[in-house]
Amino acid sequence: MQGFWRRVVYIGLYEVVAIALAGWGLMLMSGHSLLDSGALAIATSSVAVVWNLVFNTFFERWEARQATTGRSVKRRVLHAVSFEIGLVAMLVPLIAWWLGVSLWQALVMDMALVVFFLVYTFAFNWAFDEVFGLPVSATKGMAIQAT
Repeated sequence: MQGFWRRVVYIGLYEVVAIALAGWGLMLMSGHSLLDSGALAIATSSVAVVWNLVFNTFFERWEARQATTGRSVKRRVLHAVSFEIGLVAMLVPLIAWWLGVSLWQALVMDMALVVFFLVYTFAFNWAFDEVFGLPVSATKGMAIQAT
């Protein structure tokens, strides 16, 4: 599977599994029902998707104005850390309000989600590639075609 449909299947599966697992994890951490926690997982996923679109739009505008082109490790770290700080700033109050917990408790829950998503994304990508194969861009065939 390649191209557009690969991305559609990837995003759909990634989000469905992520929402289910995050909802279950939030339920365990908060003691709230799976319905409340699952709805919160959907809300946090929605915030993350919108934030991703907004953040990357502004980051790429900033990046285009820089004298140095390319994406160095420093720039990639800046991108990742800035994105996560913004996301945490939005999600902690949402989690606190939704679950009726303190900001500290919400921060701890959000940090657990950050760690979860780091591991989940790695594992999901690996499993997805095993099931659906590598994209053309990651195969030797692509490197040969590019030369």
